[in-house]
Amino acid sequence: MLGPRYATDVRIRRQLEASTVGVQGALKRGREAAERMAWADAYAALSVADSFSPLAAQDLELLATSALLLGHVEDGLRALQRAHQRHAEGGDPRRAARCAFWLTFHLGARGDVAQASGWFGRANRLLEHEQECAEHGYLLISVAFHQLVAGDYGAGRTAAAQAAEIGGRTGDADLVAFARYLQGRALVHDGEMDVGLALVDEAMVAVVAGELSPIVAGAIYCGVIDTCQVLSELRRASEWTAALTAWCDTQPDMVTFTGQCLVHRAELLHLHGALLEAVEEAKRALERFAHGADKFASGDAYYQQAEAYRVLGESAAAEDAYQQASRWGRQPQPGLALLRLAQGKTDAAAAAIGRAVAETTDRLQRVKLLPAQVEIMLAAGEVQAALDAADELIQIAGAYSTPALRAMANHARGAAMLADGDSHAALVALRGAWQLWRELHAPYEAARVRVLVGLACRQLGDREAAAMEFDAARTVFAQLGAALDLARVEALARSGAAPNAQGLTERELQVLRLLATGKTNHAIANELVLSEKTVHRHVSNIFIKLHVSSRAAATAYAYEYHLL
Repeated sequence: MLGPRYATDVRIRRQLEASTVGVQGALKRGREAAERMAWADAYAALSVADSFSPLAAQDLELLATSALLLGHVEDGLRALQRAHQRHAEGGDPRRAARCAFWLTFHLGARGDVAQASGWFGRANRLLEHEQECAEHGYLLISVAFHQLVAGDYGAGRTAAAQAAEIGGRTGDADLVAFARYLQGRALVHDGEMDVGLALVDEAMVAVVAGELSPIVAGAIYCGVIDTCQVLSELRRASEWTAALTAWCDTQPDMVTFTGQCLVHRAELLHLHGALLEAVEEAKRALERFAHGADKFASGDAYYQQAEAYRVLGESAAAEDAYQQASRWGRQPQPGLALLRLAQGKTDAAAAAIGRAVAETTDRLQRVKLLPAQVEIMLAAGEVQAALDAADELIQIAGAYSTPALRAMANHARGAAMLADGDSHAALVALRGAWQLWRELHAPYEAARVRVLVGLACRQLGDREAAAMEFDAARTVFAQLGAALDLARVEALARSGAAPNAQGLTERELQVLRLLATGKTNHAIANELVLSEKTVHRHVSNIFIKLHVSSRAAATAYAYEYHLL
């Protein structure tokens, strides 16, 4: 099914072909439509004009822009190639090189690396004997992109800075804004947050003011929001996503960039607790990707669906969406590992998150994995591993210091300290996390922290405060439809019963009863015909589930709640 935009294109084309306006009328209509950013009209009219008489180079560039924004990628690339050829034949190597740059950009974005490299080489040769011009700066943009993707942020920053200087000298607003964005991105990845974000904001001012061409504006919009998401700079992400949405709304025909906008919206809706709405936005994004140039970003849309389904307790739907994300090349972690944990498959969850963390070297990418690693390691009884992961998260949050990063770090540290038996320190960290999540309007994360606050209060003997925390969390989970979390907190809060007694497996109860008689791990292993390592793991799990830190405390707990 080709969709309504295609039908619109065909209708306009037929109207023009049936009219008597001829090539000049079609050409005029196409140019005027492009001025109004009515891309379907522009594409159809320019295509008709081209069918009457081959377009001039600049009109071919306009046709390429219209086609690419509508998601007609092959048509757009062909038009760019023809424009490049016309410029070259007409003795304008600079404009030919600019077309070659955009071919490099679009081909590289869709993964055609060899072709992109070929066009980059052609652009370089075209400019070999030219004095400094904006096109030299655009080639530096390609260099900077390549270096940033490779993780060489210092070299990327240098190339982008040189491009910005050329853009300033040649008066090319697109080049300056593009280069400033890439400079800022490189700086923030290197931990120079204030300077980097200032450059990013400067680039966005030009975008929002309407000073840039549409493809450059869209690329910067999506790149800046993605950078904010990577940094967990959620306030900026929300502000710029709203601006991107408004920009897309002014161009209802546009397909390219709108899918990415919807994915960003889905992620923010999830953060703010609108889980069902997040699923719908992700589905809308997939519809856009199906007709756009950025269809490989479908993996991100499927991942956002999966995350919402997981929290809603719809395991089968989540499983399918994670699988789809993987098929589109999107790493399904940490969400899939957390799904496995929710399914009681702790070993599988631990293996998955351990593998993902081990193969991820970039600090900001590790940030996305470490909170899940803490949660899964605690469930697996690996308290020291959880403490280590929480410490790393604290260090990264200290380097980048965005509110969401600090919230994640305090949340992880509090959970690990609680499992380690330091309830007082845990409570301080958890209160800090709750305050930050609340300020960020993240109700689900704030409620998850309140559950841990309740456990800390209970461990410190304040059962009334614990009950109040559980009740507050339960209310939020019910409102959000977070089924699994709701079930857990209701079990914790049930009539003052032992907070985790119902969570012990039969084997763990057997181990606890023997432990309470004073038996060593070696003696328990002999009696239950288990390895000593297995018994050690069962004991660690018991400590976590009962929120105690010693064998004596576990024994007292077992007697108090009649678990023997």
